[in-house]
Amino acid sequence: MTSKATFVIAGLLIVAAAVFLIVSNTGSTAHYFLTVEELQRMGPNAIGKNVTVSGAVLGDSIVYDPSIPRVTFTIVQVPGDPKEVERAGGLAAVLHAAVNDPTAPRLEVVYNDIKPDLLKHEAQAIMRGQLGSDGRFYADEVLLKCPTRYEEDVPEQAGG
Repeated sequence: MTSKATFVIAGLLIVAAAVFLIVSNTGSTAHYFLTVEELQRMGPNAIGKNVTVSGAVLGDSIVYDPSIPRVTFTIVQVPGDPKEVERAGGLAAVLHAAVNDPTAPRLEVVYNDIKPDLLKHEAQAIMRGQLGSDGRFYADEVLLKCPTRYEEDVPEQAGG
């Protein structure tokens, strides 16, 4: 075999190995967002599985114990489809409607860490973790988005 052919074959093997690693790692770590209702519909099959769930934070449910540290709070069902959110008037409107709907599915969340600054009433919470056998969601990571916090800044930014 010529050195050029050897170089081409080695290059193709390296590219194939890189593609294989990317595809295999993406598949095993890919998360999609479940709604509270979707997670609850999974029933016992959801217990102990790593999932990502999203919902609106009920502000009066937030309890923080800095001595542990641990924060518990309840999230409420919000639509998972961005088109549905847009039709309902945007994220702020959807979050507001969700926390004011007493019939919306709810989920208690336990997060063993310090209380995030953006953990407030009507914030969108996106959590990664596992559903416990007690029906509570044990979050390993909590990401928060508070659209009302940024709404007031938009006109100033646009005008500046």
